[in-house]
Amino acid sequence: MSATAAASADSSEPWRAPVAAGALDAVVELPGSKSLSARALLLAAVADAPTTLTGLLRSRDTELMLAALTALGARFEDLNPSGTQLRVTPAPLPLHVQAAPDGVGRIDVGLAGTVMRFVPALAALADAPVVFDGDEAARRRPMAPLLDALAALGAEVTHLGEPGFLPVRIGPGDGALLRARNARVAVDGSASSQFVSALLLLGALLPGGLELTPTGQVPSLTHVAMTVATLRERGIAVDEPSPGAGDGERTWRVRPGRPHGGQVTIEPDLSNAGPFLAAALVAGGRVSVPHWPAATTQAGDAWRELLPRLGGEVTLSGDLLTARGTRRLTGIEADLSDVGELVPTVAALATLAGAQGHASTLTGIAHLRGHETDRLAALATEIRLLGGDAEETTDGLIIRPAPLHGAALHSYADHRMATFAAIIGLGVDGVRLDDVECTSKTLPGFVGLWAAMLATAGRKLSAAPGGPGFPGAGD
Repeated sequence: MSATAAASADSSEPWRAPVAAGALDAVVELPGSKSLSARALLLAAVADAPTTLTGLLRSRDTELMLAALTALGARFEDLNPSGTQLRVTPAPLPLHVQAAPDGVGRIDVGLAGTVMRFVPALAALADAPVVFDGDEAARRRPMAPLLDALAALGAEVTHLGEPGFLPVRIGPGDGALLRARNARVAVDGSASSQFVSALLLLGALLPGGLELTPTGQVPSLTHVAMTVATLRERGIAVDEPSPGAGDGERTWRVRPGRPHGGQVTIEPDLSNAGPFLAAALVAGGRVSVPHWPAATTQAGDAWRELLPRLGGEVTLSGDLLTARGTRRLTGIEADLSDVGELVPTVAALATLAGAQGHASTLTGIAHLRGHETDRLAALATEIRLLGGDAEETTDGLIIRPAPLHGAALHSYADHRMATFAAIIGLGVDGVRLDDVECTSKTLPGFVGLWAAMLATAGRKLSAAPGGPGFPGAGD
């Protein structure tokens, strides 16, 4: 990476995405999973005893979660200089709100989906109302299904702006949730699995637990499975729906109880591994990620199946996962409904495969329109800026063969759109990005990790694939 590119990451100037100079030979150590960190923090904040968290991600999203849970009475103590080991003293129930003189608490969710969806459910168990608001883009992310479910359970929900969106005030109402013995609720989970997870995380804290029935097709069910697994690991019994149950018939039953405290170790973020593993497919050579779990509920484990379909090779030796590439990408037809967070990286590889004459079709991802930005529209727009041929469909993207050229790309304040641009820049000279620092949302230090990986280019491998340049890419 040039000095100019490194400097631009810390200035108002656009970041110049570095082009791969040769085959890679890198090992990339990644911080903890954002999704697991969010769930671990929330469960520790309401546990029956203190918890020590190890491997915690410290990023903008987790800092917002820490601030939100502190506002509800939990206490956090850093146990190492990096803050990745944390001791959590749980809050008592009902949760005690740090309120302003007007008697109302206030929580900034930023652009963190887990904070804006998970924490409002907890606020219904507090001793005072709480106002939730966040970044401007957060005010466009859907909240209505969760808010409707909380109101149906007895919480007080007051819309302070457009109904169904932030800002919103959540309060305990007459305390019905803290007395609920047979709580049942339905929620439309078609826009986000986070609505389902938020209510599952709440359910154990109700006196009689919770019976939850999502309506519509729930995307990213891997994240619901993650929530169920983390609850069970903390001693909460969860009954799952029968395998054959259809939409509107699947019911989860969460048994009552405070989650256990103790020791919790958080896995590395396998979704954030995607851009680095993808780099091997673009640049050639190999990129390895250590501490890959043998079994996991993280959506990012799907890289083991997706990357070979895009032209790479993937091996798992012990806990070291390695991706190898030959710079010969292939198109893909994939239903990504369960792994939507991986789509920007898949789309980047598919766009570069388009420069080599291969088409791709990505489906099952209509819910990405409600993420940090409308990711389907953003991806289609940025691919076309690069000279590519991309078309939005009802539930996905079609990417057709087209030569690519450099362009000034936009991050939309979305960390995964920023890493999309970084991957494209490996194979297409002249890619610039307006805000690479938005990657700090889930991966602080991304630019340094990316530069360190690229610094391995040209090392002699035992069987170094690929040659200089990227076939089909314009200048």
